[in-house]
Amino acid sequence: MKKKNVYLLFTDTGTFFSRIINICTKSTLNHASISFDNELREVYSFGRKRPYNPLIAGFVKENLRTPFFYQAKCAIYQLSITEDMYELLFKRVKQMEQETDAYRYNLLGLIGVLLNLEWQREHAFFCSEFVATVLREAGIYTEEKPACLTRPQDLKEWRELKLIYHGDLIRYLAQYEIPFLESIYS
Repeated sequence: MKKKNVYLLFTDTGTFFSRIINICTKSTLNHASISFDNELREVYSFGRKRPYNPLIAGFVKENLRTPFFYQAKCAIYQLSITEDMYELLFKRVKQMEQETDAYRYNLLGLIGVLLNLEWQREHAFFCSEFVATVLREAGIYTEEKPACLTRPQDLKEWRELKLIYHGDLIRYLAQYEIPFLESIYS
């Protein structure tokens, strides 16, 4: 059976909000996203709709090649799945992209994680809840912890993942796009 890869990306942009989350979780790289390509062009998550305003958030297709991510640290993990699982996952994420306005950021759910209380809200997710949910719906992620309590650290510790990169996001992206790097330094 032929396998396809998806990628889980964990980032830390160094913003005030991410530093607060790092303190609360006693961890780093607290933003989780999912990508359908190793060049990180098709990257999806729940987060800021406007890079410099954390209060306007929801389902996003992230453009990692914007100044907001230039200083970001990251870890990229590869996940090999069946073609059928890949198709289910891809279709679900694309459906959510088509219905972007129906979704919102689950800020209350983050409070639930801190208090270890299940707080599932319809059409509302925080980043790792989104990743865990779409992976679970495609039959990939079968961990017992509810998606609404899944932290980025839980996903990073998942034995199915293979770490392929850890470091500066911009350095990872540069290997695929020399003009991108030149635009930053010119």
